[in-house]
Amino acid sequence: MKQVDYIVVGLGIAGISFCEQLKANNRSFIVFDDASQKSSTVAGGLYNPVVLKRFTSVWKSEAQLDLALPMYANLEEELQVKLDYKIPVYRKFASLEEQNNWFSASDNPSLARFLSPTIIKNSNPYIDAPFGFGEVLHTGRIDVRTMIEAYKLDLRKSGVLVEGSFTYETLQMESDKIQYKGFQACHIVFSEGFGVAKNSYFKDLPLNPAKGELLVIYAPELNMEFVLKAGVFLIPLEDDRYIVGATYEWKELTNTVSDKAKNTLLDKLKKLIDCPFEVVNQLAGVRPTVKDRRPLVGRHDIHKHMYVLNGLGTRGVMIGPYVAKQLYEYIEHSQPLEMDIDIARFKL
Repeated sequence: MKQVDYIVVGLGIAGISFCEQLKANNRSFIVFDDASQKSSTVAGGLYNPVVLKRFTSVWKSEAQLDLALPMYANLEEELQVKLDYKIPVYRKFASLEEQNNWFSASDNPSLARFLSPTIIKNSNPYIDAPFGFGEVLHTGRIDVRTMIEAYKLDLRKSGVLVEGSFTYETLQMESDKIQYKGFQACHIVFSEGFGVAKNSYFKDLPLNPAKGELLVIYAPELNMEFVLKAGVFLIPLEDDRYIVGATYEWKELTNTVSDKAKNTLLDKLKKLIDCPFEVVNQLAGVRPTVKDRRPLVGRHDIHKHMYVLNGLGTRGVMIGPYVAKQLYEYIEHSQPLEMDIDIARFKL
C-alpha cells in the first residue's frame, strides 16, 4: 500500500490547479484521470476580466488574475512549453449607444483598470465594424490543450498519474484514511468536471451543464491580431488559424460535434468577416456550469476527508487557481470557504 497525502480525480483546469497547490506546499499526491471530460481541452482559454455583454466586471476578477497568471508562468517554466499568449480583446460596437455605454463603464472604478477609454477605429477591410471597437486590457489566451498534455506527460514521468476509469465502488473510506487500488491517502479531491454526474458521492450537486462547440478556421487573408467579440468570439491562433466559438446546448450533453452548432457558428461568423476561410476542425465538450454561475467547492457531508472542486464554467482558466487555493487552505488550515463557492450554500 503506497501512502500519499492526496488522491486527485480528474485532470482538467481544476485538477491541475489543485495539484499545483499541492506541489507548492510539498504535499504528495496521485492523480486518476480517464480523459473522458473534454470541456477543458476544447476551451478557448481566454482570460478576460470583463463581461462584454453587459460591460461589468467578472466576479473576483482581480484576485483571480493575481493568482492565475503567476501559476501559468510557473507552468511554462516547469513544462518548457508556451501557454500564455498576451493578446487584447476587442469588443465590436453595434451602435453609438454601445460606445456611450462603454465610456460610462470605463469610468467605473472597478473597471477602469481593464477598459480603455479610447475607441479603436476598424482598419481591417474584412471585418464589418463601422462603429469601431472597445479594447479590454490585461487579457490573453491560455493554450489549455497544450497545458493538459504537457502536464500529463510530466506526471507520467514522475509516476503519479494513473489513467483509466475511476470505480467509486472500490473506494474505501475510513475515519482517518482513504484507500483505493493500492494507495492510501489522507484526503481525496474530485475535480471531474461534468463527470461528477456519475460520482455517487457528489452526483446530487446542482450542476447545470452546457455543451459547447467551437470551430477552427483557416483564414490567411484576415490578418487579425486581437480577439474579437461580436456575437461570437474570434480568437487568433498560429498559422492563420482562428477559433470561432462558442455555442450553448442544454439538452444534448455529449462530446459529439453537431451540424446544428457548426451552422450556427458559421452564420454568425459570416456576418462578422468577409474573406475566404476554411473550416479545419470542430470540437465539442460539456462545461460544468452551475445555476448561480459560481464554482462548487467543499467537503462531503458524511465523509470528512472527501472534497469536490468543480463547476468552473466558461471562465475556468481564471477561476481554477483561485478556488484551488481556497480549497487547499480550507483542508490544511481550516480557513472558511467563501460562501459564494461553498457547496453548503445549497443546503441552507
